[in-house]
Amino acid sequence: MGMLCAVSFNRYGRLYYLDPGELRPQVGDRVLVPTDDGPEVAECVWAAQWVTEDTDGFPRLVGLAGDDDLRRDEALRRRKAEAKVAAKRLIRSHGLPMKVVAVDHVLGSAESGGERSTVYFTAPHRVDFRSLVRDLGATLHCRVELRQLSARDSARVQGGIGSCGRDLCCATFLTDFEPVTIRMAKDQDLPLNPLRISGACGRLMCCLKYEHPLYAGSSNYPSPGQRVETPDGLGKVVSRHPPSETVTVRQISGGETKRCSLSDVCGSRRAYDSGIS
Repeated sequence: MGMLCAVSFNRYGRLYYLDPGELRPQVGDRVLVPTDDGPEVAECVWAAQWVTEDTDGFPRLVGLAGDDDLRRDEALRRRKAEAKVAAKRLIRSHGLPMKVVAVDHVLGSAESGGERSTVYFTAPHRVDFRSLVRDLGATLHCRVELRQLSARDSARVQGGIGSCGRDLCCATFLTDFEPVTIRMAKDQDLPLNPLRISGACGRLMCCLKYEHPLYAGSSNYPSPGQRVETPDGLGKVVSRHPPSETVTVRQISGGETKRCSLSDVCGSRRAYDSGIS
């Protein structure tokens, strides 16, 4: 048991959980987070509080951000904006089929190799950007790296709102991309319309995997079209809903549709429930 707080480097961006140590940051406080390139400024979005999980493996906050840290962070953001504008302008002048997604900049010292900018981009195929790197380096007066992102990584970096109305999972809490297949959509009786089951990245939505284990283990459910006996008479199964253990049934006599619990339409389930009681 220990204390944890959550911080974000960008508003509505990915959350990072850290051990506050002796600090007690509140929501909105600027804190220093350890990174490979030194401490960086982030905003506390979840105040430090006790949790039941073991916190030994979490990184620890460096401290609260001071005036010098905030000025450095502002200079860093300004350099990122300048690099992004310069990259877009030079890409147009070179006529390259690339789209700039994000820019990362490090205000390094001479001992650490100096300043460097990393430009993340997407492209439909491999691009020869050697001349672009030279022009960018001459314009920004620093070392420049270009990295091509996949569609999923691009959505993670840019963020956005999903069809559910919430922030994208990949941009908030997902740490790894797990395989998602069209079989998962079929097992959940979802429409196989790409517009309905694709995320902002154009690939299958990651959330198709969340409830799939429930559907994969629902062999005891009646199949759509199967006739079942309900408390209101004979009906035909329209769809199943394993998360709530219910099925939608259309009555044979009247034609009305209603949702019934699994125990009401499944004989073996009724016998099982009666045995428990």
